[in-house]
Amino acid sequence: MNRIFHARIAIGQYLFLLLVTGVVIWALWDKQIVLAVLMVILLVLGIEKLIHTTYTLTSDGFLVLYYGRFMAGKTIPLQEVTEVESVCQIRLFGVGLMRCVLVHHGGKTEALMPVKEEEFIEVINKKRKL
Repeated sequence: MNRIFHARIAIGQYLFLLLVTGVVIWALWDKQIVLAVLMVILLVLGIEKLIHTTYTLTSDGFLVLYYGRFMAGKTIPLQEVTEVESVCQIRLFGVGLMRCVLVHHGGKTEALMPVKEEEFIEVINKKRKL
């Protein structure tokens, strides 16, 4: 049975969407149509990626990273995964602002932000042992 984990949206991503939306409104107000169209395209691509990013653990032993219709995804065999760890990437005054799960595989590292971190790590470790 496949397990699908959805991605968490970080505060920086919300701020990016607000900034791009502000630029779109300003560009339309100032009649900068080319800039407005480019920013709307960037906004649509960003929202598409945020909404549709999923991490799927398949029953045949793969981790499928799907980033939406317009971005290339990745497929990682679970046999190649050497370590899975939860880390806090950005700290401010000792408080963690952004948590992610690092998946080390084949000399590479993927930084993932699933909604249920502990469950995600537990399922990956369980499927790796099988």
